[in-house]
Amino acid sequence: MVINDVLSELQSLSNPAKVLIFKRFFKTAPGQYGAGDQFLGLTVPQIRSVVKKYWQSLTLADLDQLLRSPYHEHRTVALASLCHQFSKFKNQQKSIFNFYLKHTSRINNWDLVDISALNIVGAYLLEQINRSILTTLSQSKSIWERRISIISTLTFIKNGQFGDTLAISKTLINDPEDLLHKAVGWMLREVGKCDLKTLLNFLDEYATRLPRTALRYSIEKLPEAQRQYYLHLSS
Repeated sequence: MVINDVLSELQSLSNPAKVLIFKRFFKTAPGQYGAGDQFLGLTVPQIRSVVKKYWQSLTLADLDQLLRSPYHEHRTVALASLCHQFSKFKNQQKSIFNFYLKHTSRINNWDLVDISALNIVGAYLLEQINRSILTTLSQSKSIWERRISIISTLTFIKNGQFGDTLAISKTLINDPEDLLHKAVGWMLREVGKCDLKTLLNFLDEYATRLPRTALRYSIEKLPEAQRQYYLHLSS
């Protein structure tokens, strides 16, 4: 079975020397956002090589098994493979989108969200009139579903659509999690790269309410004088 080949190859590439490094980097201590996550110690290029080899052959049942794994790299392979399948198997996009939403509890770290949300949720909703699922996700108790809601809008930004990003940024404006502040600021910065006036209009209204981290991320590419102006507004 293909899934057994994938699991065997990932295990063969494991590197115990990197495991502790990854556990610290992804905040896996009790009480931290990645608490309890386990690692094999694989590098990104190693994971990509496995995905390249197997993504076409993995079924949704295989991907379900990988997503349920306690190992971070297994879930990474599943999500990266799912992104490839979404892009290439046009007739399966709705099924992949629904599958993704059913597994958000296993998309449980920032990197897992960031490699997949825009390429599956954002890409699917780009062609949809009804995007209300993003509002639902943005109001979730799950930090990862809230992050999915804002990161997914990067696909819209790249296509000149900013309304959803701004709306979700407002929803998350009082979010208690720094990871969400960073995500909001990042997406606002991306809006500014495409349409500076839209970003400035948003900042003129909301800079005093944005969390400091979100504001700093959002103004990162602005000229120094403008950066200082918005920083002073919020101080």
